[in-house]
Amino acid sequence: MMGFENIVFYVFAAIMVFSASMVISVKNPVQASLFLVLTFFSCAAIWMLLEAEFLAITLVLVYVGAVMVLFLFVVMMLDINVARMRAAFIQYLPVGLAVLVTMAVMMFLVVGIDHFGLEQFAAPERQAADYNNTRELGLILYTVYVYPFEIAAVILLVAIIAAIALTLRRRPKTKYQNPDVQISVQRNDRIRMVKMNSEETK
Repeated sequence: MMGFENIVFYVFAAIMVFSASMVISVKNPVQASLFLVLTFFSCAAIWMLLEAEFLAITLVLVYVGAVMVLFLFVVMMLDINVARMRAAFIQYLPVGLAVLVTMAVMMFLVVGIDHFGLEQFAAPERQAADYNNTRELGLILYTVYVYPFEIAAVILLVAIIAAIALTLRRRPKTKYQNPDVQISVQRNDRIRMVKMNSEETK
Protein backbone atom coordinates (compact mmCIF):
# COMPACT_ATOMS: atom_id res chain seq x y z
CA MET A 1 0.00 0.00 0.00
CA MET A 2 1.47 3.31 -1.11
CA GLY A 3 1.62 5.95 1.63
CA PHE A 4 0.42 9.52 1.35
CA GLU A 5 3.98 10.88 1.24
CA ASN A 6 4.85 8.64 -1.70
CA ILE A 7 1.72 9.77 -3.55
CA VAL A 8 2.64 13.44 -3.03
CA PHE A 9 6.21 12.73 -4.20
CA TYR A 10 5.10 11.03 -7.41
CA VAL A 11 2.55 13.76 -8.15
CA PHE A 12 5.08 16.58 -7.83
CA ALA A 13 7.76 14.55 -9.63
CA ALA A 14 5.38 14.00 -12.57
CA ILE A 15 4.52 17.71 -12.64
CA MET A 16 8.21 18.63 -12.57
CA VAL A 17 9.11 16.27 -15.41
CA PHE A 18 6.16 17.50 -17.50
CA SER A 19 6.91 21.19 -16.93
CA ALA A 20 10.63 20.71 -17.57
CA SER A 21 9.87 19.01 -20.88
CA MET A 22 7.51 21.84 -21.81
CA VAL A 23 10.24 24.41 -21.13
CA ILE A 24 12.32 23.09 -24.01
CA SER A 25 9.45 22.16 -26.33
CA VAL A 26 6.98 25.05 -26.12
CA LYS A 27 7.19 27.67 -28.86
CA ASN A 28 6.34 30.79 -26.86
CA PRO A 29 9.28 32.01 -24.71
CA VAL A 30 6.94 33.56 -22.12
CA GLN A 31 5.14 30.25 -21.71
CA ALA A 32 8.51 28.50 -21.40
CA SER A 33 9.45 30.84 -18.54
CA LEU A 34 6.14 30.16 -16.79
CA PHE A 35 6.66 26.40 -17.13
CA LEU A 36 10.11 26.88 -15.61
CA VAL A 37 8.43 28.61 -12.64
CA LEU A 38 6.17 25.57 -12.25
CA THR A 39 9.27 23.35 -12.35
CA PHE A 40 10.85 25.33 -9.52
CA PHE A 41 7.67 25.10 -7.44
CA SER A 42 7.52 21.33 -7.90
CA CYS A 43 11.18 20.97 -6.96
CA ALA A 44 10.59 23.09 -3.84
CA ALA A 45 7.71 20.81 -2.85
CA ILE A 46 9.95 17.74 -3.17
CA TRP A 47 12.58 19.44 -1.02
CA MET A 48 9.89 20.07 1.58
CA LEU A 49 9.24 16.33 1.66
CA LEU A 50 12.97 15.83 2.33
CA GLU A 51 12.73 18.21 5.34
CA ALA A 52 14.88 20.79 3.56
CA GLU A 53 12.57 23.72 4.24
CA PHE A 54 15.27 26.38 4.01
CA LEU A 55 16.39 25.25 0.55
CA ALA A 56 12.79 25.04 -0.64
CA ILE A 57 11.95 28.57 0.50
CA THR A 58 15.24 29.86 -0.92
CA LEU A 59 14.42 28.28 -4.30
CA VAL A 60 11.01 29.95 -4.35
CA LEU A 61 12.20 33.36 -3.18
CA VAL A 62 15.41 33.61 -5.21
CA TYR A 63 14.62 31.81 -8.45
CA VAL A 64 10.85 32.24 -8.74
CA GLY A 65 10.68 35.65 -7.08
CA ALA A 66 13.78 37.28 -8.57
CA VAL A 67 15.50 35.37 -11.36
CA MET A 68 12.37 34.32 -13.22
CA VAL A 69 10.89 37.82 -12.99
CA LEU A 70 14.09 39.10 -14.59
CA PHE A 71 13.85 36.42 -17.29
CA LEU A 72 10.25 37.43 -18.05
CA PHE A 73 11.21 41.12 -18.34
CA VAL A 74 14.09 40.29 -20.69
CA VAL A 75 11.99 37.94 -22.82
CA MET A 76 9.14 40.43 -23.16
CA MET A 77 11.45 43.35 -23.97
CA LEU A 78 13.45 41.47 -26.61
CA ASP A 79 12.15 41.07 -30.13
CA ILE A 80 12.58 37.32 -30.45
CA ASN A 81 12.16 35.75 -33.87
CA VAL A 82 10.00 32.71 -33.14
CA ALA A 83 10.33 31.31 -36.66
CA ARG A 84 14.12 31.32 -36.45
CA MET A 85 13.99 29.67 -33.02
CA ARG A 86 11.68 26.98 -34.38
CA ALA A 87 14.07 26.29 -37.27
CA ALA A 88 17.00 26.07 -34.88
CA PHE A 89 15.03 23.69 -32.65
CA ILE A 90 14.40 21.32 -35.57
CA GLN A 91 18.02 21.64 -36.70
CA TYR A 92 19.54 20.71 -33.34
CA LEU A 93 16.88 18.15 -32.37
CA PRO A 94 19.04 15.06 -33.19
CA VAL A 95 21.92 16.42 -31.10
CA GLY A 96 19.54 17.15 -28.24
CA LEU A 97 18.06 13.66 -28.39
CA ALA A 98 21.54 12.12 -28.36
CA VAL A 99 22.49 14.16 -25.29
CA LEU A 100 19.19 13.19 -23.65
CA VAL A 101 19.76 9.49 -24.18
CA THR A 102 23.36 9.75 -22.95
CA MET A 103 22.33 11.57 -19.76
CA ALA A 104 19.48 9.11 -19.13
CA VAL A 105 21.85 6.14 -19.44
CA MET A 106 24.43 7.76 -17.16
CA MET A 107 21.79 8.60 -14.54
CA PHE A 108 20.45 5.04 -14.66
CA LEU A 109 23.97 3.66 -14.18
CA VAL A 110 24.64 5.99 -11.23
CA VAL A 111 21.30 5.97 -9.42
CA GLY A 112 20.00 2.62 -10.62
CA ILE A 113 18.57 -0.11 -8.43
CA ASP A 114 21.96 -1.77 -8.01
CA HIS A 115 23.63 1.39 -6.65
CA PHE A 116 20.84 3.49 -5.14
CA GLY A 117 17.68 2.78 -3.17
CA LEU A 118 16.40 1.64 0.20
CA GLU A 119 18.00 -1.76 -0.34
CA GLN A 120 21.44 -0.13 -0.46
CA PHE A 121 20.92 2.77 1.97
CA ALA A 122 18.67 2.93 4.99
CA ALA A 123 15.91 5.51 5.06
CA PRO A 124 16.88 8.67 6.99
CA GLU A 125 15.44 9.02 10.44
CA ARG A 126 12.65 11.48 11.07
CA GLN A 127 13.68 14.61 12.93
CA ALA A 128 12.01 15.89 16.07
CA ALA A 129 9.44 18.66 16.09
CA ASP A 130 11.98 21.26 17.27
CA TYR A 131 14.37 20.48 14.38
CA ASN A 132 15.73 23.63 12.75
CA ASN A 133 16.86 23.07 9.18
CA THR A 134 18.43 26.52 8.87
CA ARG A 135 20.54 26.08 11.99
CA GLU A 136 21.77 22.64 10.92
CA LEU A 137 22.66 23.92 7.45
CA GLY A 138 24.57 26.84 8.96
CA LEU A 139 26.51 24.53 11.28
CA ILE A 140 27.53 22.30 8.39
CA LEU A 141 28.50 25.20 6.13
CA TYR A 142 30.62 27.00 8.72
CA THR A 143 32.27 23.92 10.24
CA VAL A 144 32.67 21.03 7.83
CA TYR A 145 32.50 22.97 4.54
CA VAL A 146 33.86 26.32 5.69
CA TYR A 147 36.78 26.41 3.21
CA PRO A 148 34.74 25.43 0.11
CA PHE A 149 32.08 27.91 1.19
CA GLU A 150 34.60 30.75 1.50
CA ILE A 151 36.23 29.84 -1.82
CA ALA A 152 32.83 29.92 -3.54
CA ALA A 153 32.12 33.31 -1.95
CA VAL A 154 35.43 34.70 -3.27
CA ILE A 155 34.73 33.34 -6.76
CA LEU A 156 31.29 34.97 -6.78
CA LEU A 157 32.81 38.25 -5.57
CA VAL A 158 35.35 38.19 -8.42
CA ALA A 159 32.51 37.47 -10.88
CA ILE A 160 30.50 40.43 -9.56
CA ILE A 161 33.51 42.76 -9.84
CA ALA A 162 34.20 41.55 -13.40
CA ALA A 163 30.56 42.10 -14.39
CA ILE A 164 30.61 45.63 -12.98
CA ALA A 165 33.91 46.39 -14.72
CA LEU A 166 32.54 45.18 -18.07
CA THR A 167 29.33 47.16 -17.65
CA LEU A 168 31.01 50.44 -16.66
CA ARG A 169 33.45 50.59 -19.57
CA ARG A 170 33.56 54.02 -21.20
CA ARG A 171 32.15 54.43 -24.67
CA PRO A 172 33.20 57.52 -26.66
CA LYS A 173 29.75 58.26 -28.11
CA THR A 174 27.78 57.57 -24.94
CA LYS A 175 26.27 60.60 -23.19
CA TYR A 176 26.38 60.45 -19.42
CA GLN A 177 26.16 62.82 -16.47
CA ASN A 178 28.80 63.54 -13.88
CA PRO A 179 27.11 64.25 -10.52
CA ASP A 180 30.30 65.80 -9.06
CA VAL A 181 30.39 68.43 -11.77
CA GLN A 182 26.68 69.14 -11.40
CA ILE A 183 26.93 69.62 -7.64
CA SER A 184 30.04 71.81 -7.72
CA VAL A 185 28.70 74.19 -10.37
CA GLN A 186 28.58 77.93 -9.57
CA ARG A 187 26.19 80.62 -10.69
CA ASN A 188 28.76 82.36 -12.85
CA ASP A 189 29.44 79.11 -14.70
CA ARG A 190 25.87 78.85 -15.97
CA ILE A 191 24.58 82.42 -16.12
CA ARG A 192 26.03 85.21 -18.25
CA MET A 193 24.70 88.70 -17.64
CA VAL A 194 24.40 90.73 -20.80
CA LYS A 195 23.92 94.50 -20.58
CA MET A 196 22.15 96.08 -23.52
CA ASN A 197 21.10 99.62 -24.19
CA SER A 198 17.41 100.17 -24.48
CA GLU A 199 16.08 100.97 -27.92
CA GLU A 200 13.17 103.18 -28.77
CA THR A 201 10.32 101.64 -30.66
CA LYS A 202 9.06 103.56 -33.70
